[in-house]
Amino acid sequence: MAERETWTTRVGFIFAAVGSAVGLGNIWSFPFQTGSNGGAAFLVVYLAIVFLFGFPAMLMEFVIGRRSKQNPISAFRELGFGNWSFAGALGVIGSVVTLAFYSVIGGWVLSYIAGSATGAYFGEAGTFFESVSAGPLAVGTHAVFMAVTVAIVAFGVQSGIERATKVMIPAILVLLLGLAVWGFTLDGAAAGYEYYLSPDFQYLSENIATIVPSAVGQAFFTLSLGFSVMIAYASYLGRDDSLPADGGAIVVINTLVALLAGFVVFPVLFAIGVEPGSGGVGTAFVSLAGAFGQLPGGALLGAAFFFVLLLAALSSAISLLETPTSYVVDNYDYSRRTVATGLGAAIFALGVPTALDTGTLGWYNDVVFSFLLPFVVLLFALFVGWVAFDSASEELGMGTSLGGGFVTLWLWWVRVVIPVGIGLTLVLGIQDLLIKAQILESAVILA
Repeated sequence: MAERETWTTRVGFIFAAVGSAVGLGNIWSFPFQTGSNGGAAFLVVYLAIVFLFGFPAMLMEFVIGRRSKQNPISAFRELGFGNWSFAGALGVIGSVVTLAFYSVIGGWVLSYIAGSATGAYFGEAGTFFESVSAGPLAVGTHAVFMAVTVAIVAFGVQSGIERATKVMIPAILVLLLGLAVWGFTLDGAAAGYEYYLSPDFQYLSENIATIVPSAVGQAFFTLSLGFSVMIAYASYLGRDDSLPADGGAIVVINTLVALLAGFVVFPVLFAIGVEPGSGGVGTAFVSLAGAFGQLPGGALLGAAFFFVLLLAALSSAISLLETPTSYVVDNYDYSRRTVATGLGAAIFALGVPTALDTGTLGWYNDVVFSFLLPFVVLLFALFVGWVAFDSASEELGMGTSLGGGFVTLWLWWVRVVIPVGIGLTLVLGIQDLLIKAQILESAVILA
């Protein structure tokens, strides 16, 4: 079996992990989640969850990965707790299922980049979305997006993932910053900023039961937590790297990208009088596309925005494919290229039904946000806090000068605060899913 790869530089790991975190979740999902949940009211809760739950949870995955030097499923067995391998397996399953519909959305982005060049979506943005989001064209673009993802992962950790994300992440930041500066010049920018940055605390108190599960799911999704991705990426790390410092850098950059996306999206929506969140999962593909058609330089701006979206989608897609790939490569005598190609083909096939009918995409998204990610993170917290706590504490202390006080605080936070918080969130999320299921059932009966 081939020797296991490692990151060539610490920056390479940070960019790769940021690339996993900075994806469609930041630029596609974050604006519509914010717009659907009261704007700044959602933003306040989201930011609190990112730093109070997301950062400690990321460190949980880091210590499992670096301590074991194994893929997410084998990591638990390597640590001496093979009966916990199901937790890593659930994360890997989540990666596969998510990538299956994520790649379909990536295919939409390819269609929109082409549409920006021709102005195809400027006149009837809704009609254009319907034409590219489902059917043979959607299947074709889904295949192209998956093929590019497979090619990057097939080249390996250093030559594929690390090299690609070192280019993608700076490009995303520069392009988003430029678009945010342009958004500042629009007539509706002030109203957009007020909606985005001035929380309505009465709205927050009245809707806290729906905002919290959405914010938790969004935070975990944008940080790639619960997919076992960070376990896989940390397994390629050296022991002299500071996990808290690396985790902090990843969380800050990821949050910055999400915030920048809001500074692009909301000024544009308010400039043309579109209600935030009204487009649902199609906000970036209908509302924003229509906006670019009404604004000066719309073709160029649209192309830039959807190119950012493409880079973000790819940087996350390669991490989702790397998770199951690392397991097969570590445990079976197959080449990385063969494994990545085979898994890519299977995931493509799994996503074809979504490419033919977008009706299931919103439901998949809700299940991942409200149940799967919080549940897997809860399992990791129980494992790290109550089962493998000695190894976890020792591993976190390596490479950092923060001292034993920080490690102890983190351990008890993982043991108590995260399980209680996520447990309550799961209850609220499941209630919300059941309500949505009842509404969907009623709609089907009426139809």
